[in-house]
Amino acid sequence: MADDHLLERTVLRKVTLRLLPFLGLLYFVNVLDRVNVGFARLTMLRDLQMGERAYALGAGIFSIGYCLLEVPSNLMLSRLGARRWLARILISWGLISAAMMFTRGPWSFALLRFLLGCAEAGFFPGVVLYLTYWYPARQRARAVALLMAASPLVWMLGGPLSGALLQFMDQRGGLAGWQWLFLLEGLPAVVLGAVTLACLTDRPQEANWLSPEERAWLVGQLASETRQPHHAWGLRQVAADGRVWLLIALATTIALGISGLGYYFPRLIEDRFPRLTPLGIGLLTAVAGTCTLITLVVVGAHSDRTGERRGHVAVAAYVAAAGFVLSLWRDLPAISFLGMVIAQAAMMSCWGPFWSLSTGFLGGRAAAGGIALINAIGNLGAFLGPNLVGWLAEEVHGYGPGLAALALTLVIGGTLALSVRHGTAGP
Repeated sequence: MADDHLLERTVLRKVTLRLLPFLGLLYFVNVLDRVNVGFARLTMLRDLQMGERAYALGAGIFSIGYCLLEVPSNLMLSRLGARRWLARILISWGLISAAMMFTRGPWSFALLRFLLGCAEAGFFPGVVLYLTYWYPARQRARAVALLMAASPLVWMLGGPLSGALLQFMDQRGGLAGWQWLFLLEGLPAVVLGAVTLACLTDRPQEANWLSPEERAWLVGQLASETRQPHHAWGLRQVAADGRVWLLIALATTIALGISGLGYYFPRLIEDRFPRLTPLGIGLLTAVAGTCTLITLVVVGAHSDRTGERRGHVAVAAYVAAAGFVLSLWRDLPAISFLGMVIAQAAMMSCWGPFWSLSTGFLGGRAAAGGIALINAIGNLGAFLGPNLVGWLAEEVHGYGPGLAALALTLVIGGTLALSVRHGTAGP
């Protein structure tokens, strides 16, 4: 028994050190290229004479392209292997992200954002699916949380970087700061796509960096989990399960809150602290990212240690709602900023336990379509979030109603999380 425990720790430590730092880097670039438009907005709207609704539509329409192609993309990854398919995704999204520098108005902005969503479709659920090839179910919340630690790192490192590009690269070589931002933050994905093709290992059976005994243990552990009948479901059977749709509704509320705040975070900081430079705004986002990183890892580890999932999601959602309420105190900028930090950290910490809820009863062939279906339809919330905030901001000339609506959304999300039933799902 002691030897088995030692073997488990050794194998999972090797897997974690081999895969998660690289996957985390890919996810960092993924999130950066998705949300850097929030920083570009600080000067791009003025340069292109775009309104709030045009920005919100373009920011959110990314999710429509993402939704349309996510399930087919994840099925292709399952068929072709993670190495080749993730490389394709990285190279295509990197080129389109860099091409955002050619935006000339609302229509080109919306078109490029839609194409970026199409190119990125399947990346995150593909990586979550890939982790199910390497981690037993009881270890996945922590693995997903460690992967998603790259998201707050975007605010810690990418925020100051984006602010500095806006401030110090403006009009260099005849390009605006926001154009340099898109170019210099888009091209790394292309390079990483080539590295992925050369270096990533598709399955444990091919991992020559594990000993034969370690490979046999890991393959055996994962095989025992995929023998459950529901793991052989096709997409039609997955879509017929009520718990999948409950998880889709829950994912929608979380994505709506994260996108509604994320695409407007730099602007909300500017609104609360109007004298800050773009670099100063980036440094404040770094503070928010640091808090989010700590919260995400702690919640994911605690969820794995206790084996409890839905309560962790629900409590985080309710705390996020409370944070949004605090953010309404615009006349108290420090309190308002603290509320936004709490909301962001709590919402992001939902994802580790959330994905363990879904991968806990979807595995094998069912996981490829199921994870993608949940993420694809749930990501429609990422379309609704910025449009809700942007539309209300133009109607009432302020961001308060939008933030209040996000608070209500997270209360609904917490309630949905508590409604997820335990046990194996059935069609």
